[in-house]
Amino acid sequence: MHALKARVENGRLKLDEPTDLPEGKEVAVVVVEDDGLSDSDREQLLKMIDESLADEASGDAESFSKVIADLRAQL
Repeated sequence: MHALKARVENGRLKLDEPTDLPEGKEVAVVVVEDDGLSDSDREQLLKMIDESLADEASGDAESFSKVIADLRAQL
């Protein structure tokens, strides 16, 4: 399953991208609420996520269990 982006036009949903879903396929629609981020904040967040994923892929990241252990040690 993957997310598709759409906009409301004249009361109808219009996909912003082509899809290869079969004709008549039923899909679930979830309305995305405003997250309160400005465009620049969202851009910065996405950049940081991309950098973190690249760090993890290159092995330059700490394990989740180590991070949790370090946090618990600070309590």
